[in-house]
Amino acid sequence: MALMPAADLEIDAPLVRRLLAEQAPDLAGLPLRLAANGWDNAVFRLGEDLAVRLPRREAAVPLLRHEQRWLPELAAGLAVATPTPLRCGAPSSFFPWPWSVVPWIEGTTAARATPGQRRGAAGGLAEFVAAFHRPAPPEAPRNPVRGVPLPTRDPQVRRRLAGGLVPHAAEVGRLWTELSAAPPWTGEPRWLHGDLHPANLVLRDGRLAAVIDFGDLAAGDPATDLAAAWLVFDEAGRCDFRDRLGSAQTGVPGIGAAAAIDAATWIRARGWALNMATAMLDASEDNPVIRKIGEEALEQVLAG
Repeated sequence: MALMPAADLEIDAPLVRRLLAEQAPDLAGLPLRLAANGWDNAVFRLGEDLAVRLPRREAAVPLLRHEQRWLPELAAGLAVATPTPLRCGAPSSFFPWPWSVVPWIEGTTAARATPGQRRGAAGGLAEFVAAFHRPAPPEAPRNPVRGVPLPTRDPQVRRRLAGGLVPHAAEVGRLWTELSAAPPWTGEPRWLHGDLHPANLVLRDGRLAAVIDFGDLAAGDPATDLAAAWLVFDEAGRCDFRDRLGSAQTGVPGIGAAAAIDAATWIRARGWALNMATAMLDASEDNPVIRKIGEEALEQVLAG
């Protein structure tokens, strides 16, 4: 398994406070503490209502720039909260990359609930996807591992299946062959979140309160995000999500998802879920949360 990448730059509270003092002095006196240190970014809670998000690796810098450029426009009018940048910090003489001040969103991630307990989020996630999947302009960012033709992921999936970390590898391989042969997306590229799994969904009272981490924001095949039907939910929640998505897209309550999304797209979505589940199972040994999501998602993919 790959370990979490080492930071290219170590980020601590004194560094963040120095950046705030230089570029947002009105915020520099607020309480500050480390809240998360992920693969790409460090997040510090700032006061009660804000957070500071900074790249810890140079590879994450273009992703943060995409968020700063596009998320304020794309998040307007969404029914759920997003970490839309409120302040866009610039590179400094002592920190070479951009950084953001974003809202702090209260709640718990869906990763802390079981697939069955996430059913209450199905309607909110369907509304988010229906609103977010608008046509993307030519200058929208592209992502080499999201929104692309599903067969391009074949070498990576086959490598994971051969690595011994994916249960039921032979069965999964046969299913992957079937799903990745689905007809490709031929429509115009749509905006994608790119990483709609439980760790990037925030729940409050069982309902979807926020969608976070737009680092994989890109344009492409909407089936990439529709993989959430298997990554997030069990069978009952998946049915709710698909039906509510169909109603949201057609504007007609009770109209099933098939009326808005064709069968080939749902087949590719299941294939994307398989691809992402195997990637999570192949993920770092120091991230048990992501591995658990991968195990649950693979079980749902195999269930149908």
